[in-house]
Amino acid sequence: MARYILKRLLRSMLTLFIIITIVFSLLRLMPIEGYFQNYEKMSQTQIDLGLAELGLDQPLPIQLLNFYTDLLHGDLGVSNKYRRNVEVTQIIAEKIPISMTIGLISLGIALAVGLPLGILMARSTRTKYKIGDKLGTVFVVLIQAIPAAVYYLIIQFFGTSAFHMPLRANMNEPITLLLPILSLSLGNIAYYAMWLRRYMVDESNKDYVKLARAKGVSAGDISRKHVFRNAFVPLVQFIPTSVILTLMGSLYVESLYSIPGMGGLLVTVIQRQDNTVVQALVLFYAAISILGLLVGDILMALLDPRITLGKKEGGR
Repeated sequence: MARYILKRLLRSMLTLFIIITIVFSLLRLMPIEGYFQNYEKMSQTQIDLGLAELGLDQPLPIQLLNFYTDLLHGDLGVSNKYRRNVEVTQIIAEKIPISMTIGLISLGIALAVGLPLGILMARSTRTKYKIGDKLGTVFVVLIQAIPAAVYYLIIQFFGTSAFHMPLRANMNEPITLLLPILSLSLGNIAYYAMWLRRYMVDESNKDYVKLARAKGVSAGDISRKHVFRNAFVPLVQFIPTSVILTLMGSLYVESLYSIPGMGGLLVTVIQRQDNTVVQALVLFYAAISILGLLVGDILMALLDPRITLGKKEGGR
């Protein structure tokens, strides 16, 4: 296990290095206007001095080396436009708790609702009319088929009208966060329900379940103690994907409800061409995504001792 984790960490660090290098290089190919507050009013001499101060007059490999040197010391640079001369680490530190709070609550709701829904759908497949499975399938298909941006807008429009909620969320008024959290939860609820239903149906058709039924074990005990437990193991590998979906959804939802979190920040700094903050946020999102994939593999091994994390098993 320790050897596998070390190998995955090294591979993850290499992947992160490649991503950041590509993003860093692409941003350096963009117009230099993104590094100055009043570029159109600056003289060529002022522009040259500004580029020299930022180290942008040096060759790209030297700039990249300086960036990674600063990164090892926890220095991500300063904002050039969003909050001029304010350290990027300070900006991100103010935004992370907001996004983490909303994201973790939405994931918790998705697990609390999606897993029981998946169990209900799977057990309903063995009933005569399969009502639970049909209704659950309709919900899953609708969420999967409709673009997330569309049902985000529908929830905002009807939710604010029906419950008389403001269009802008307020972190000091938790009730105003209900619609954003619901929006972020729906995709993962459908995701968990769909895959858990599939794995439970597959498990229900295996020989050990048929033997348990033949011995007279109750359907509830079979479903709870055997089918669900074995079906949940492969589902764990989708938790990192749901984290990534939540992060991507927050980009739009936080902007839609004017939530001052990481998602809204990324949209804002891209619009303002604040390249230093953009590359720092890309680093953050890439690190979270890669870490999530690693945690998913480790959780699968911990939940099922039969899984061996070696050269051929457990790798993605």
